[in-house]
Amino acid sequence: MIGSLYEKYVLPKLLDCCCSTKPVSYQRNKLVPLAKGTVLEVGIGSGLNIPFYDVSCVDKVIGLDPSEELNQIAEKKAEKSELQIEFLINGAEEIHLPEKSVDTVLITYTLCTIPDFDSALKEMKRVLKDDGNLLFCEHGIAPDENIIKWQNRINPLWGKLAGGCNINRNIPKIIQSAGLKINKLEQMYLPSTPKIVAYNYWGSAQ
Repeated sequence: MIGSLYEKYVLPKLLDCCCSTKPVSYQRNKLVPLAKGTVLEVGIGSGLNIPFYDVSCVDKVIGLDPSEELNQIAEKKAEKSELQIEFLINGAEEIHLPEKSVDTVLITYTLCTIPDFDSALKEMKRVLKDDGNLLFCEHGIAPDENIIKWQNRINPLWGKLAGGCNINRNIPKIIQSAGLKINKLEQMYLPSTPKIVAYNYWGSAQ
């Protein structure tokens, strides 16, 4: 009972707050404006990427997320946007869209939480056009052994508190294992952020 109340009333607001810090918003602003055409945003959550889209380059956004509570927050933000946004309340492991139907797949701070990330990425690849791009920005495993040790120690508890978030996933390896080729990859620790969750990977794949 307590767990379900936490997930329904506390967790959505907690995630919205944690995922909208200044360093994270700066990362969003680097990536989201690159989205073009018909965009599938996987893990649209509370709609934190909505303000960063280049409206002149986007035909429509399809926002996918399994959380009804986060979806309600995103819908309110969508009402204030000039974007055409459709919402799909569903997990990424099974995307209810036709094959090769989107120009851009955008995923930010979401691969950390998807239980079956391999199936989800294969679905993203399926719906992406041959000349389309997968744009990603994720936190993941750090390059420093000492930080990795702490990530591995804290990860089980972190996941319970943060909606299944994993802080020690190897993001480039996960993307490549799904048969996607990374064309551009940048990485660094975000400033003003605890190092166990600060190491970011961002770029594009096809």
